[in-house]
This record gives sequence, structure tokens and C-alpha cells, in this order.
Amino acid sequence: MAAVRVWSKPARAVLTFAGAGLGAGTLAFLAALFLHVAPENALSREYRVELNAVVYPEFEQNWQLFAPDPLQREVTVFARVQTIADDGRITTRDWRSLTAGDLAAIRHDPAPSHLDQNLLRRAWDFYATTHPDGDGPSAGGSRGRLAEEYLKRIALQRIGFGGERVLQVQLRADTRAVAPPAWSDEQVDTSPHARELPWWPVQDEDRRGLS
Repeated sequence: MAAVRVWSKPARAVLTFAGAGLGAGTLAFLAALFLHVAPENALSREYRVELNAVVYPEFEQNWQLFAPDPLQREVTVFARVQTIADDGRITTRDWRSLTAGDLAAIRHDPAPSHLDQNLLRRAWDFYATTHPDGDGPSAGGSRGRLAEEYLKRIALQRIGFGGERVLQVQLRADTRAVAPPAWSDEQVDTSPHARELPWWPVQDEDRRGLS
């Protein structure tokens, strides 16, 4: 029976130190690769020279970790309606945050609904993409009209009717860039930029099928 080799305390200390060093080096290398393929952020900009020294030329990567890149801005969508009562009195309601309702539904939910996460956000992105130059009645062509109808129906469904007839609906979006971390010297304008859309008339067809 072969004898079991017993390592001395100095040998075990050297092996332990070497193993810890190799582990730390591997983790640091993987972290550098992660930051290289991740979307540009404050950390990757801060250590761009060091990251390039690790990656290039032997470990160059030509792919990105996310597609599309994660959003680096916060968009809050508001809506308000103009209603008419049975006595003919017309009332313009206050702005209501549609995004706040989604955030309330998502917060503390381990498996949030896909609709709560993406429906309103994607609808606004669709509108902004089809209306890059303005919000006129002919802007965006047929896809622009589809984007308007989509946003209008979402707003009407979220706000409800309250027993009065809705004459018009209006939407507004406040966009704010996500602030960089406290340790970064990057300067980013985090003040909100509002885009207020024109009033859209509401027809019976717009309310069809909405609960």
C-alpha cells in the first residue's frame, strides 16, 4: 500500500496562496472580459485603458453581451382626459402617471408580468420611433397612426371613464437620464425633458373592447 504523502505546513501555505492567487486572477480576467462585452457604462469608461490592456490583442471579442443595450434613461408616461358630463359640463382632468401603476405592480413581485414591464414602455418607444420629427396629424405615416391609436387605447384603458364621456386624451412623457454612480466624474444631464403630445379626439371605436 502506497504511503500517503503529507505536506508540510510551509508547503500547504504556498499551495493555498498560489491557489488563491490563481482564483483571484481568473475572476479578475473574467470581470475584464465581462466589462468589455457589456454595454458602455461608467465603470468601463473609467478603466478603459486597463481593460484594453487585458483584452487586446489576444482576447479580442467582437460581440456584445446585450442586444439591444439596456436602457440608460427613465421614461415616465402621463395621460389626462377631457370629459363631458350629462349636463354638458366639460372638465379637463389632472395628469395621471401611467408608469407609476406599472412600477407599483412590479415592485416586490418576484415574477412580474410581461405586460407591466413592457407594454407601456414599448408603446412609447414605438411612438417615438415613428415620430422623430414632430407630432402633427400626418407625422409617421400609417405606422405613426397605428402608434397613436395604440397609445390612445392604453391610456383610455388605464384611466377609465368614470361614468362620463371622454372627449379627448393627451399624453406626456418625461425622460431623464440615469445618473452615473457617485464615484464617477462623468457629467450627465439628469433633468427631465418633457414631450407633450397634442390632444387626440376619442371616438366610440377607440373605446371598443376596453374594460
